[in-house]
Amino acid sequence: MNFKPEEDFTEAARPEPLFSKWFDQAERAEANDANAMSLATVDASGMPNVRIVLLKGVDQRGFVFYGNAESAKGKELLANPKAALCLHWKSLRRQIRVRGIVEQVSAAEADAYYASRPLGSRIGAWASQQSRPLESREVLKQAVAHFEKEFQGLNPARPRYWVGFRVIPLEIEFWADRPFRLHDRIQFSRENLDAPWTKARLYP
Repeated sequence: MNFKPEEDFTEAARPEPLFSKWFDQAERAEANDANAMSLATVDASGMPNVRIVLLKGVDQRGFVFYGNAESAKGKELLANPKAALCLHWKSLRRQIRVRGIVEQVSAAEADAYYASRPLGSRIGAWASQQSRPLESREVLKQAVAHFEKEFQGLNPARPRYWVGFRVIPLEIEFWADRPFRLHDRIQFSRENLDAPWTKARLYP
């Protein structure tokens, strides 16, 4: 696969087509979870928090992932709806950073994605009280067994607390490795959601 970041950066007038191009290449080149991304939030004390989540949708509106609204990340996003994302593809020597504001996806979108998940994952969403203290692994297994029995022969509905979040970008930076740490960096930014994108090259 022939990668030409200099041409990508020169031709790109907006970040969305360039993201789609790089993500498509990553899905074909990365061995595992090309959609894995770091998600950074801030808790009530102002301390940052970061963890890996999976990108499950991207379009003109933003970047979507799903999880438990009662988890640490869910509470932090609901209290302070701003976030940063980072996708790093080591084998491609590329990185994309995103910063923006956060909104919940519609109930219909969350229902549709939840229904597409394997049954075990849907039951797991019911069984796990995400981020809260767990007495033992056995307690979790018992919770899974309980919901497996409760939903036997049924199609589990989405738990009310299992939601989708969309990061609407105000800034997207593309990074490509170059020899001697003289990397390529191009940044797209906008002041608000109605403003046009501006493009700038950054020092490495």
